[in-house]
Amino acid sequence: MHLDLTGRHALICGASQGIGRASAFELAALGASVTVLARRGEVLAALVPTLPHIHDTQTHGFVVADAADTDALRALAEKLVSTAPVHILINNTGGPPPGTVSDATPAEFLDAYRKHLLANHVLAQTVIPGMRQAGWGRIINIISTSVREPIPGIGVSNTTRGAVASWAKTLSLELAPSGITVNNVLPGSTQTPRIEQIIAARAQKTGLSEHDVQRQMTAEIPLGRFADPAETAAVVAFLASPAASYVTGVSLPVDGGRMHSL
Repeated sequence: MHLDLTGRHALICGASQGIGRASAFELAALGASVTVLARRGEVLAALVPTLPHIHDTQTHGFVVADAADTDALRALAEKLVSTAPVHILINNTGGPPPGTVSDATPAEFLDAYRKHLLANHVLAQTVIPGMRQAGWGRIINIISTSVREPIPGIGVSNTTRGAVASWAKTLSLELAPSGITVNNVLPGSTQTPRIEQIIAARAQKTGLSEHDVQRQMTAEIPLGRFADPAETAAVVAFLASPAASYVTGVSLPVDGGRMHSL
C-alpha cells in the first residue's frame, strides 16, 4: 500500500490536542512536512520538535490562529502558502458548547458557523490554487457522527456539522477533476477534552455522576470503549495518502460501531 507522503506539506488545524495532534504525528511519520495550527502558541512550539523526522527534507512549523477570526486566518494561510504550498489540509476545530437546539441563540449558531464552516472554507480557498498547480490535494474535515445521527444535547453542533458535510460533498464534486479529494472523518466518542465536556454537561443535566454517564455512553458502543485519538488519526492518514486516491466525497465513521444507520 502506497502511504508515502514525502514531498507533501500538511496544514493541520486544532493540532494542540486530541485528534489534530495525533494526526500531526501520523502524517509526519509518513514523511509529510507538517504545519500545525491552533490558538495556543506555547503548546504548538513545544509540539513541533517532537514530530517525527524520517528524512532530511521534512520541515515542521506552526501557525497561531483563531478560527473565529476568518480575516486573520486567511491572511496567515496566504502567508504560509506563499512560501510552502499546502497539499493536505486537515480542517479540525473544537465543537460548540453543549445544549439543546431549541434553546440555542442566533449568536451561538453564527459563532459555530464562523469557526467551522467559514473557517474551513477560507482555508480551502487559500490552499486550493497550490493543490491545482500540483495536480494533487487532500482536504479532510474532522466532523462528527452527528451528520448521520443527531446526538442529543449538542443541537448547535449537530446543525453545524451537517452544513460542513454538505459543503464538503459539494466541494468534492468541483475539485475531483483537478486531482483533489475532499472527505470527512466522523469520529464517535473519542478520549479528548471534547468528550469530557459532553460527559460533564450530561451529568449536570441528568444528576448522574460523570462515571455513570461515561459507563452509559460506552455501553452504546459495540467495541465497548472510547476511541484513542491515534485510532482516528490513522484513518485521517489513510485518506491523506496516495492509497486513497480514488476515495472522495465520503463521510467515514470511526465510531466503534455505535451508529445503527447504514
